[in-house]
Amino acid sequence: MKILQYKENEQIKLAVKRHDGVIPLARLDAGFPGDMKTLIEKGMAVVNELSKKMSAYNGPTIPLDSIEFALPVNNPERFLCLGLNYVDHAREGNNSLPEHPAIFMRTPTSLAAHNQSLLLPKVNNKLDYEAELLVVIGKQAKYLTVDNALDAVWGYSLFNDGSVRPYQRWSTQWTMGKNFDQTGGFGPWIVTPDELPLGAKGLNIEMRLNDQVMQQANTDDMVFDVVNTLVQISECMTLQPGDCIAMGTPSGVGYPRNPPVFLQPGDIAEVEVQGVGILRNGIVLEE
Repeated sequence: MKILQYKENEQIKLAVKRHDGVIPLARLDAGFPGDMKTLIEKGMAVVNELSKKMSAYNGPTIPLDSIEFALPVNNPERFLCLGLNYVDHAREGNNSLPEHPAIFMRTPTSLAAHNQSLLLPKVNNKLDYEAELLVVIGKQAKYLTVDNALDAVWGYSLFNDGSVRPYQRWSTQWTMGKNFDQTGGFGPWIVTPDELPLGAKGLNIEMRLNDQVMQQANTDDMVFDVVNTLVQISECMTLQPGDCIAMGTPSGVGYPRNPPVFLQPGDIAEVEVQGVGILRNGIVLEE
């Protein structure tokens, strides 16, 4: 099941994707929550209830191309990201493979919804793209184990970890380059785990820039898979429903290319992961 948030009259609403349209959850049952985080907090049992309601629904849908997508999770309490989590990506930047997940954080103001433009900062034009699988946490979790880590996963989404490279390299901490306003594409929806292989293993991942393939890999190429990442993160912090974890990017990013490739106004960046969908963002210059 693919569950999304969209905007209608400046209000956030929940919907389920069906074919080329969406069904607002309020049409299925007025008792369903009105936002994603509240829905997630109700646990995975609500997915079964949603599925039954969808099977019985024979009303109209809203065309997918007519809605304004919102972030799948607005204002996540934690938005964590992995660096250097694909072998070839670490090597293309002349980096050593990390012994533990290299974690950094992004702020909600750095995120952009599906079909929303990413902002090329007016102070620096070296905005790079990074195609990533994203994990959404479904319940409070601390000290997860290899055996139960996937029980904490609500679903999967897509992320484009837009990175302003010079600012990223100001210091050994990457925070500045990873948190420019509206530079990280997130969406278009959350796919529940039952639609994908366990731990989202074996999925093709691809970045296209103006229809040209720039990154192409498989989630099996990760240094730290979803299970081991959740185990190690939960040793440090208590994960909460709606927390997001972007799982790192494969090789093919723009800065090591000869000549380098950075996002430009008018570009269209697309992230696709097999079975999850396509995240699309245009690029505009910050005013």
